[in-house]
Amino acid sequence: MGKKWISIVFAMLLVAILATPSLAASSDLLATDCIKCHTKAVEDIATSGGLHQTAVSCLDCHVEHPPKGENAIPQCAQCHAPGEKAHYQVANCITCHYPHRPLKMDLDDAGAEVKPVCLTCHDNEGQEMASYPSKHAELNCTECHPQHAMFQDCLQCHEPHSSEMAYQDCLRCHKPHMPTVVKYDQEIPSPFCGSCHENELATLASNQTKHHELLCVYCHKSQHKTVPECVTCHGEPHGAGMHKKFPDCLTCHIDAHALTSK
Repeated sequence: MGKKWISIVFAMLLVAILATPSLAASSDLLATDCIKCHTKAVEDIATSGGLHQTAVSCLDCHVEHPPKGENAIPQCAQCHAPGEKAHYQVANCITCHYPHRPLKMDLDDAGAEVKPVCLTCHDNEGQEMASYPSKHAELNCTECHPQHAMFQDCLQCHEPHSSEMAYQDCLRCHKPHMPTVVKYDQEIPSPFCGSCHENELATLASNQTKHHELLCVYCHKSQHKTVPECVTCHGEPHGAGMHKKFPDCLTCHIDAHALTSK
């Protein structure tokens, strides 16, 4: 047999081997093949992929690859069904999300009014703003959150109540999405209160009774504008007749911050 025929027979055998299903399957793409061409995409997935890295592989999303198939780019709804969450019903996912780093969102192209989209995920914040209207509630979310999961320091927009206050002190009394509801712990320094309530703090400072020794929050517990009844701490120290005639303690004691008598 001549060399020409040997070459023809070898070629025919090679075609037959590649056509055999068990061997032809070995030519299919593997997830480890993707990095050979798509280096940047694989690096993004590895560093910022979130569940797109751990819950799925490249081939779970990209089920086909040209020229073998044309369905290379999947629809987000393939995994994120609109019926599961309100957020999955929002159109144009790629406006904010790049699939290989889905939680590193670029809000620049999200449009002037992005709040309705944000609230499809951040329902608690939406309820707080609806229940306690404030100037914060009138702002677009990107005014305070220029990037997803990033927030402005309060002092970038607001002057502190007193010069010694830092950003973390703001959060001891105010929640950013309901800032007018002022709640605090029992360790708030009285000077923080006195930065707004100057007269009361000065009066208390000059008073030599036991009230002088207390923090403001000892009496005004937990929430701003809480005004306790004197009997909460003092009971009725003067006898039933006196308290019946003068049911309001301040008729005689004038001011709880000074406790002067007349």
